[in-house]
Amino acid sequence: MTQLHKLSRRDFLKTSGMTFISVALAACAPTPVEVENPVANADEALQRLLEGNQRYAANKSTDLNESQSRRVEVAGGQSPFATIFSCVDSRVPPELIFDRGLGDLFVIRTAGQVLDNAVLGSLQFGVAELKIPLLVVLGHEKCGAVKATVEAVEHNTTAEAQINWLVDGIRPAVEAAKAQSGDLLDNAVKANVSLIVEQLKGSSILSEAVENSGLKIVGARYDLDTGLVEVIA
Repeated sequence: MTQLHKLSRRDFLKTSGMTFISVALAACAPTPVEVENPVANADEALQRLLEGNQRYAANKSTDLNESQSRRVEVAGGQSPFATIFSCVDSRVPPELIFDRGLGDLFVIRTAGQVLDNAVLGSLQFGVAELKIPLLVVLGHEKCGAVKATVEAVEHNTTAEAQINWLVDGIRPAVEAAKAQSGDLLDNAVKANVSLIVEQLKGSSILSEAVENSGLKIVGARYDLDTGLVEVIA
Protein backbone atom coordinates (compact mmCIF):
# COMPACT_ATOMS: atom_id res chain seq x y z
CA MET A 1 0.00 0.00 0.00
CA THR A 2 1.41 3.43 -0.91
CA GLN A 3 1.80 6.34 1.47
CA LEU A 4 -0.94 8.15 -0.45
CA HIS A 5 -3.33 5.29 0.19
CA LYS A 6 -2.45 5.31 3.88
CA LEU A 7 -3.15 9.03 4.15
CA SER A 8 -6.43 8.70 2.29
CA ARG A 9 -7.60 5.96 4.58
CA ARG A 10 -6.60 7.94 7.67
CA ASP A 11 -8.44 10.98 6.37
CA PHE A 12 -11.48 8.86 5.61
CA LEU A 13 -11.57 7.45 9.13
CA LYS A 14 -11.09 10.89 10.64
CA THR A 15 -13.89 12.35 8.54
CA SER A 16 -16.19 9.43 9.33
CA GLY A 17 -15.53 9.86 13.03
CA MET A 18 -16.35 13.54 12.93
CA THR A 19 -19.56 12.80 11.03
CA PHE A 20 -20.61 10.24 13.63
CA ILE A 21 -19.98 12.72 16.46
CA SER A 22 -21.97 15.42 14.69
CA VAL A 23 -24.92 13.10 14.17
CA ALA A 24 -24.79 11.94 17.80
CA LEU A 25 -24.72 15.49 19.11
CA ALA A 26 -27.61 16.48 16.87
CA ALA A 27 -29.65 13.55 18.16
CA CYS A 28 -29.06 14.62 21.77
CA ALA A 29 -29.85 18.29 21.20
CA PRO A 30 -33.16 19.57 22.63
CA THR A 31 -36.03 20.07 20.22
CA PRO A 32 -35.92 23.67 18.94
CA VAL A 33 -38.91 25.82 19.82
CA GLU A 34 -40.17 29.14 18.57
CA VAL A 35 -40.16 32.23 20.77
CA GLU A 36 -43.48 32.37 22.59
CA ASN A 37 -45.82 35.31 22.78
CA PRO A 38 -47.00 36.42 26.24
CA VAL A 39 -50.23 34.74 27.33
CA ALA A 40 -53.30 36.94 26.89
CA ASN A 41 -55.44 35.44 29.66
CA ALA A 42 -55.91 32.59 32.13
CA ASP A 43 -57.31 30.22 29.50
CA GLU A 44 -54.20 30.60 27.34
CA ALA A 45 -52.01 30.11 30.40
CA LEU A 46 -53.79 26.86 31.30
CA GLN A 47 -53.57 25.64 27.71
CA ARG A 48 -49.83 26.33 27.67
CA LEU A 49 -49.38 24.35 30.88
CA LEU A 50 -51.36 21.38 29.60
CA GLU A 51 -49.52 21.35 26.27
CA GLY A 52 -46.23 21.28 28.15
CA ASN A 53 -47.48 18.45 30.31
CA GLN A 54 -48.47 16.48 27.20
CA ARG A 55 -44.92 16.89 25.87
CA TYR A 56 -43.46 15.76 29.19
CA ALA A 57 -45.70 12.70 29.47
CA ALA A 58 -44.86 11.73 25.86
CA ASN A 59 -41.12 12.06 26.60
CA LYS A 60 -40.87 15.00 24.18
CA SER A 61 -39.78 17.74 26.57
CA THR A 62 -38.16 20.74 24.91
CA ASP A 63 -35.92 22.10 27.70
CA LEU A 64 -37.84 25.31 27.10
CA ASN A 65 -36.44 28.60 28.45
CA GLU A 66 -33.39 27.04 30.09
CA SER A 67 -30.75 28.70 27.91
CA GLN A 68 -28.08 31.22 28.88
CA SER A 69 -29.87 33.89 26.88
CA ARG A 70 -33.09 33.20 28.81
CA ARG A 71 -31.19 33.47 32.09
CA VAL A 72 -29.88 36.88 31.06
CA GLU A 73 -33.33 37.93 29.82
CA VAL A 74 -35.14 37.24 33.10
CA ALA A 75 -32.36 38.65 35.28
CA GLY A 76 -33.90 42.07 34.69
CA GLY A 77 -37.39 41.07 35.84
CA GLN A 78 -39.94 38.29 35.92
CA SER A 79 -43.31 37.85 34.31
CA PRO A 80 -44.51 34.30 35.06
CA PHE A 81 -47.74 33.28 33.35
CA ALA A 82 -48.97 30.81 36.01
CA THR A 83 -48.73 30.19 39.73
CA ILE A 84 -48.43 26.57 40.84
CA PHE A 85 -49.28 25.76 44.45
CA SER A 86 -48.19 22.16 44.83
CA CYS A 87 -46.90 19.50 47.19
CA VAL A 88 -43.25 19.24 48.23
CA ASP A 89 -43.05 15.66 46.91
CA SER A 90 -39.77 15.17 45.02
CA ARG A 91 -41.60 13.29 42.26
CA VAL A 92 -43.72 16.31 41.34
CA PRO A 93 -41.41 19.18 40.22
CA PRO A 94 -43.73 21.68 38.46
CA GLU A 95 -41.19 23.04 35.97
CA LEU A 96 -40.41 19.53 34.74
CA ILE A 97 -43.92 18.12 34.51
CA PHE A 98 -45.15 21.21 32.64
CA ASP A 99 -42.01 21.42 30.46
CA ARG A 100 -41.30 25.02 31.46
CA GLY A 101 -38.15 26.97 32.28
CA LEU A 102 -36.78 30.10 33.89
CA GLY A 103 -39.29 32.85 34.54
CA ASP A 104 -42.34 30.84 33.45
CA LEU A 105 -43.85 29.62 36.72
CA PHE A 106 -44.32 31.14 40.17
CA VAL A 107 -44.10 28.08 42.43
CA ILE A 108 -45.10 27.66 46.07
CA ARG A 109 -44.86 24.20 47.66
CA THR A 110 -45.91 22.75 51.00
CA ALA A 111 -46.65 19.18 52.06
CA GLY A 112 -50.17 18.36 50.93
CA GLN A 113 -50.60 21.98 49.72
CA VAL A 114 -51.45 23.02 53.27
CA LEU A 115 -52.15 26.75 53.50
CA ASP A 116 -50.66 29.15 56.02
CA ASN A 117 -50.23 32.92 56.11
CA ALA A 118 -46.85 32.82 54.37
CA VAL A 119 -48.26 30.74 51.53
CA LEU A 120 -51.37 32.88 51.18
CA GLY A 121 -49.29 36.05 51.19
CA SER A 122 -47.03 34.61 48.48
CA LEU A 123 -50.02 33.68 46.33
CA GLN A 124 -51.51 37.13 46.82
CA PHE A 125 -48.18 38.73 45.88
CA GLY A 126 -48.14 36.83 42.60
CA VAL A 127 -51.56 38.22 41.73
CA ALA A 128 -51.25 41.75 43.10
CA GLU A 129 -47.68 42.53 42.06
CA LEU A 130 -46.88 40.19 39.15
CA LYS A 131 -50.39 40.14 37.64
CA ILE A 132 -50.30 36.37 37.13
CA PRO A 133 -53.62 35.35 35.50
CA LEU A 134 -53.73 31.68 36.54
CA LEU A 135 -53.35 29.89 39.87
CA VAL A 136 -53.23 26.09 39.84
CA VAL A 137 -53.58 24.04 43.03
CA LEU A 138 -51.80 20.81 42.12
CA GLY A 139 -52.35 17.65 44.11
CA HIS A 140 -50.94 14.28 43.14
CA GLU A 141 -51.46 10.54 43.26
CA LYS A 142 -50.28 8.73 46.41
CA CYS A 143 -49.59 11.94 48.36
CA GLY A 144 -47.68 11.04 51.53
CA ALA A 145 -49.10 13.92 53.57
CA VAL A 146 -52.66 12.95 52.69
CA LYS A 147 -51.88 9.29 53.41
CA ALA A 148 -50.54 10.21 56.86
CA THR A 149 -53.76 12.13 57.52
CA VAL A 150 -55.92 9.20 56.41
CA GLU A 151 -54.04 6.95 58.83
CA ALA A 152 -54.36 9.46 61.67
CA VAL A 153 -58.09 9.77 61.10
CA GLU A 154 -58.67 6.02 60.78
CA HIS A 155 -56.65 5.16 63.90
CA ASN A 156 -57.47 8.32 65.88
CA THR A 157 -53.80 9.11 66.39
CA THR A 158 -51.71 12.28 66.51
CA ALA A 159 -48.73 12.89 64.26
CA GLU A 160 -45.36 13.99 65.63
CA ALA A 161 -44.43 17.63 66.28
CA GLN A 162 -45.33 20.10 63.52
CA ILE A 163 -46.34 17.25 61.21
CA ASN A 164 -49.59 17.20 63.14
CA TRP A 165 -50.21 20.78 61.98
CA LEU A 166 -50.16 19.46 58.42
CA VAL A 167 -52.50 16.62 59.37
CA ASP A 168 -54.97 19.08 60.87
CA GLY A 169 -54.87 21.10 57.68
CA ILE A 170 -55.71 18.08 55.51
CA ARG A 171 -58.18 16.45 57.93
CA PRO A 172 -61.32 18.17 56.49
CA ALA A 173 -60.57 16.66 53.08
CA VAL A 174 -60.23 13.16 54.53
CA GLU A 175 -63.49 13.53 56.47
CA ALA A 176 -65.23 14.64 53.27
CA ALA A 177 -63.76 11.75 51.29
CA LYS A 178 -64.95 9.13 53.80
CA ALA A 179 -68.48 9.60 52.52
CA GLN A 180 -67.46 8.77 48.94
CA SER A 181 -67.15 5.38 47.30
CA GLY A 182 -63.86 4.25 45.81
CA ASP A 183 -60.25 4.68 46.94
CA LEU A 184 -60.16 6.77 50.11
CA LEU A 185 -56.64 8.11 49.58
CA ASP A 186 -57.22 9.29 46.02
CA ASN A 187 -60.62 10.72 46.91
CA ALA A 188 -58.98 12.61 49.78
CA VAL A 189 -56.29 13.98 47.44
CA LYS A 190 -58.99 15.36 45.13
CA ALA A 191 -61.11 16.66 47.99
CA ASN A 192 -58.09 18.42 49.44
CA VAL A 193 -57.47 20.20 46.14
CA SER A 194 -61.10 21.23 45.82
CA LEU A 195 -61.28 22.58 49.37
CA ILE A 196 -58.10 24.62 48.88
CA VAL A 197 -59.46 26.09 45.64
CA GLU A 198 -62.58 27.21 47.46
CA GLN A 199 -60.56 28.68 50.32
CA LEU A 200 -58.45 30.69 47.90
CA LYS A 201 -61.47 31.94 45.98
CA GLY A 202 -62.80 33.38 49.23
CA SER A 203 -59.60 35.15 50.29
CA SER A 204 -58.92 38.85 49.93
CA ILE A 205 -57.02 40.05 46.84
CA LEU A 206 -57.59 36.70 45.13
CA SER A 207 -61.38 36.96 45.25
CA GLU A 208 -61.21 40.53 43.96
CA ALA A 209 -58.93 39.44 41.11
CA VAL A 210 -61.31 36.61 40.19
CA GLU A 211 -64.16 39.10 40.08
CA ASN A 212 -62.46 42.03 38.39
CA SER A 213 -59.24 40.95 36.67
CA GLY A 214 -59.97 37.57 35.11
CA LEU A 215 -57.90 35.52 37.55
CA LYS A 216 -58.71 31.81 37.38
CA ILE A 217 -58.07 29.44 40.27
CA VAL A 218 -58.23 25.79 39.24
CA GLY A 219 -57.45 22.47 40.87
CA ALA A 220 -55.55 19.64 39.24
CA ARG A 221 -54.21 16.15 39.98
CA TYR A 222 -50.89 14.76 38.77
CA ASP A 223 -50.64 11.03 38.05
CA LEU A 224 -47.25 9.63 39.09
CA ASP A 225 -47.54 6.66 36.75
CA THR A 226 -48.61 8.35 33.50
CA GLY A 227 -47.04 11.77 34.09
CA LEU A 228 -50.31 13.45 33.10
CA VAL A 229 -52.08 16.35 34.82
CA GLU A 230 -55.87 16.35 34.96
CA VAL A 231 -57.93 19.43 35.82
CA ILE A 232 -60.39 18.40 38.55
CA ALA A 233 -61.73 21.63 40.10
